[in-house]
Amino acid sequence: MIVLGLILSVFAIGFFCWLLFTLAVYALPCFVGMIAAFAAYHHGYGVFESGIIAVIVGALTLAAGQVLFAWVRVPLLRAGIALMFAAPAAVAGYHATLGIAHIAMPHDTLSGVLAYIGAALGAAARRHSTSCLEGNCHGKRPHCRCRSRMRRA
Repeated sequence: MIVLGLILSVFAIGFFCWLLFTLAVYALPCFVGMIAAFAAYHHGYGVFESGIIAVIVGALTLAAGQVLFAWVRVPLLRAGIALMFAAPAAVAGYHATLGIAHIAMPHDTLSGVLAYIGAALGAAARRHSTSCLEGNCHGKRPHCRCRSRMRRA
């Protein structure tokens, strides 16, 4: 029973780390949505209305970023759009990994190194999620959204 508990704990930690880095990709839309919610609440809207505004503004931010990234063909502008979304993902990955590392080990150099690795993973997760929008995937990746679009065509 103890062994089963340890195995399930390892899987649970792995699942939550996967979930954390998957959701770190959406750091910018979440941040913009939270700012809109706080602004709406400050201007007299209720908690429920502010939450609805946050969801709408966050979704619009994500959609606008994806449409701009797919529409713009100038590499420098595309890099700027990608950096706008990847930088908050890197910061979220850094702080998430630093928090997990501080739970598991004392505050030392190793936890800082692990946090920087988490920042790189957070930025890479954002880069990976937008690679299909660039058009250079061509359905080569089995988990890519382009592959499902290519099957339908």
